[in-house]
Amino acid sequence: MTTKRASAETARWQALDQRHHLHPFTDYKDFAGKNSRIITKAKGVYLWDSEGNRLLDGMAGLWCVNLGYGRAELAEAAHRQLLELPYYNTFFQTATPPPVELAAVLAELTPAGLSRVGVLGIY
Repeated sequence: MTTKRASAETARWQALDQRHHLHPFTDYKDFAGKNSRIITKAKGVYLWDSEGNRLLDGMAGLWCVNLGYGRAELAEAAHRQLLELPYYNTFFQTATPPPVELAAVLAELTPAGLSRVGVLGIY
């Protein structure tokens, strides 16, 4: 069996990954001597690795990119929000407008009796 040799840039990233990056839920004994797939680009439901291979992202970026990659309208909305208030927690009886507004919209869409939305889901 022949193995395609990685490009110099991919090999560099893989070496850095092996030396410095901790991957969650990884058996490091099993991972020793193996290389990570380096993802460099995404559009719609597809990803591309550093070797130019196109992959279907069936896990939607581990379930957090279910609307797809490269959505200009989402990037523009995020940009506007990042300029205004990039982040603040909602602990300690504090709120910010985006999650408050989103919670109200989600409450309208859920069945009767489910009217509150929080970090752990709808309850």
